[in-house]
Amino acid sequence: MARVVKVFRTLRNHWKKSTFAVCVLSYGGHWLYGKHSDHVLRREACQEAREYGRQLIGPQEQLKKATVILNPAACSGKANNLFEKNAAPILHLAGVEVKLVKTDYEGQAKKLMELMEKTDMLIVAGGDGTLQEVITGLLRRADEGAFSKTPIGFIPLGSQNSLSNSLHPVTDDKVKRITSATLSILKGETIPLDVLQIQGEKEQPVFALVSLRWGAFRDVASTISKYWYLGPLKTRAAHWFSTLREWPQVRQASLSLLPPVPRPADEIPQKLTRPNLAYRIVRRWKNYWNPPVIELPKEPEPERWEEMEISTAELVVSTQNKNPVQRRADDAMLVCVEPDALTVGQFITMGTEKAEDPSACMPNAVKLEASACKLNPQQEGAGFFHIDNEEYEAMPVEVRLLPRKLHFYCSGERREQLLAETA
Repeated sequence: MARVVKVFRTLRNHWKKSTFAVCVLSYGGHWLYGKHSDHVLRREACQEAREYGRQLIGPQEQLKKATVILNPAACSGKANNLFEKNAAPILHLAGVEVKLVKTDYEGQAKKLMELMEKTDMLIVAGGDGTLQEVITGLLRRADEGAFSKTPIGFIPLGSQNSLSNSLHPVTDDKVKRITSATLSILKGETIPLDVLQIQGEKEQPVFALVSLRWGAFRDVASTISKYWYLGPLKTRAAHWFSTLREWPQVRQASLSLLPPVPRPADEIPQKLTRPNLAYRIVRRWKNYWNPPVIELPKEPEPERWEEMEISTAELVVSTQNKNPVQRRADDAMLVCVEPDALTVGQFITMGTEKAEDPSACMPNAVKLEASACKLNPQQEGAGFFHIDNEEYEAMPVEVRLLPRKLHFYCSGERREQLLAETA
C-alpha cells in the first residue's frame, strides 16, 4: 500500500510530466487501435475476395480483365499507396487480370481512353477529377456506343469523391470506403447513371456525372483552402471576406430550357422462340402476295425552348445520380436558380451548407426540371464553372442529359439504403 501511495505522490509532484505522458500514451493507443482496425478490415475483405478466386471456371472461359486508371497524385500523392494496400490485393485474390495504367499529368486520362482496348470492366481509382476525365475521354470516342456499355467501377481515392456516396456505404473510414468499393466490383451489381453533356461553342464536349456550378458560392468554395489556419472557421471566414471585396455577388445570364422527356418503361428481356415450319411458310407466302408497306420515318418535331433572363447568386445544373435507384416518371436534370437578394448572413450560412453538399438549394430557390438547357452568361469575365469539381472557364454552353448512359458498380448495401430513403 505504501508503494502505491508513493507512486501517486510522485505523479502529483510531477503533474506536468504526468499529464504529457498521459496525452502521449492516449494518442499512441488511439493510433495503434486505428492501425489494428484497418488491418482487420483488410483481412476480412481479402478473405471475402479469396472466395471469388476459388470459384471454378469452364475450360472455354477466361479470367475477367480489368483496366485500372490510377491517378497517383490524388489525395495529396497518397493514392498509389492506398490502392496498393487496400484495393490491389482484393482484385488479385479474386482472380481478376488487372492492367494498371497510371496517369502522369492532368488531362492524360482523356488521351488514354482514346487508346483503351476492349475490357471486361473499367476501374477508376482517384477522385472527381480523374473520374470526370475518364468518362469524358470514353464518351468522346467514335465507338463510344460500344464502350459505354462497359461496366465502370469507382474506387474513391481523391480528396473529393462526390459520386462515392451514391455507390458505396457512407463512412469516414478511408480503408472501409476503399475495400467496400472494390468488393462491390467483384459482386458485379450495376446501376445506370445519367450523364451531362456540356458543349461549348468551339471546344469538344465535356461530360459530367454530378453537376455544373456557376456563381458566387462556387467562387468562394475555390478559396476556402487559403484560410486553413482558421481551422473550423475557415469556411465562414472565406464567405465573409468575399462579401467585403464585392457585394452583392450577382450573376446575370440568359437561360433556355427544354421540358423533360417521359422515361420509357423498362424492357423485360424475352427469350425468342422460332415459329414452326408451317407458320413460316404461310408468312412468306403472305409477304410475297401482299408485301408489307414500309412507313417512312416521321420528321422530328422542332425543339421548343423556353427562354428566360435570370439574376442569381448561383446556378446549379445537376443530375439525379444522388439517388440513382429512385423511380422517376421523366428523364430530367435539375436546374437550381438561387435568389439574388441575399443578406450577408444568409450568404455565409448557405455557403457553409453548400461547402458540405454542393447540390443543396435554398428553400426559396427556383427549381426547374429539363432535358436540356442553354446557359449564356451576360457579363464579361463571367468567372469559372465547376464541372464535377473541376474548373473550366465560363462561356455560353448547352447542357444535355444523356439518361442512363453509363453503368457503374454499386454496393448492394448502399442500394438498399437508398431504396429505404425513397420508400
